Amino acid sequence: MYELAMFLSEPAKMVSGVEGFMYPNEVGLQWSVLIVLYPFITGLVAGAFILASLERVFHVEAVKPTYRLALLTALSFLIVAPLPLQLHLGHPERSPEMYFTPHSTSAMAMFGYVYLWYLMAVLVFEIWLDYRHDIVLLSRSSKGLLRIIYKVMTLGSDNISPRSLHIDDKVGWIVTLIGIPSAFLLHGYVGFIFGSIKANPWWSSPLMPVVFIFSAMVSGIAAVMLIYMAVTKLRKQPIDIHCVDSIAMYLFYIFIIDFSLEMLDLIHRIYEADESFRSLNFMVHTKLYFSHIVIQIILGTVTPLVLLFITQVVKLPEQVRKRMYVTSGCLAMVGIFAMRWNVVIGGQLFSKSFLGYTTYKMALVTREGSLVSIALSILPLFILWALIKLLPPWSHNQATHGAPGD
Repeated sequence: MYELAMFLSEPAKMVSGVEGFMYPNEVGLQWSVLIVLYPFITGLVAGAFILASLERVFHVEAVKPTYRLALLTALSFLIVAPLPLQLHLGHPERSPEMYFTPHSTSAMAMFGYVYLWYLMAVLVFEIWLDYRHDIVLLSRSSKGLLRIIYKVMTLGSDNISPRSLHIDDKVGWIVTLIGIPSAFLLHGYVGFIFGSIKANPWWSSPLMPVVFIFSAMVSGIAAVMLIYMAVTKLRKQPIDIHCVDSIAMYLFYIFIIDFSLEMLDLIHRIYEADESFRSLNFMVHTKLYFSHIVIQIILGTVTPLVLLFITQVVKLPEQVRKRMYVTSGCLAMVGIFAMRWNVVIGGQLFSKSFLGYTTYKMALVTREGSLVSIALSILPLFILWALIKLLPPWSHNQATHGAPGD
């Protein structure tokens, strides 16, 4: 009887959060917080890789201290990127079927190939080319299990002559060049998925893929900047303030472009004012007011932009700049996550008839609850720690003459 009562009370709980007229299939949200986390994580991958490409392709020497760290950061987050989707699926064991029975008209099915291409042909290959010299030396100097691991990682290529290293550098440059549009494709496809859903006016915008790409660059660059400062502090080494200043400058410029695109999309919606505008306007001023206006715009966009602007026009002490960079970086990532939340969750809170609204209550310990989301958010940092121990991203001298991870 108790189970029957719980079963009957569940629809009543869902209906209690409904306002106006909604069809039964619109009451419960199909995409949960895991689908919010998925584009956020892939955005960090794309942004971190773009920062690494500044040094490799565009020869911005100022950001060189973060080049290897950015690559390892991108790899650690890319490994975790598919996990939210796997957990969201009712039968995750069926996911390999999209590789064996591809459907060319499905953007989601094609993502599997984009993911594998970016993981193996771009990111892993570039990291291997860049680290091959260090891996060979570490395979000779290490002992025990580490020696076997490094030996396997050489893939049988132990030639580290100047000519061989020069070829590695040239091939690595080409791979990075190919990786830039690949990074845009990796995250732009997520915006394409939302932007191509004509039935949802909150998502249906040709600017959606572009906004997703630039917001990904903002979050990825901010993440690498914060990780670099934290790791350097933990290693008790001096932070290269010239490097951080340069990263903050690029973060500021890209942030301005991202904010301009979002404002352009907003102005276009206000000017067009179609039949959905009234419903969307109600959402922004009620159910999404805190997450959209307060967190995304005020705290996550305007505040970090103002802080970064001050650091660009005012000559501040080094310690003050560091604190402002940390604050602006954290707020920028919070703002980008709020943007993902407002797009994914906000786009499902109103009915297709624009006559009703529902609510989303995030569970705590379920498969798609907040604890799982927090765990998936932290997991890439543990993977990054392991990668740093295995492949130190510091200078060549530190990487080859010191113990791994020192």
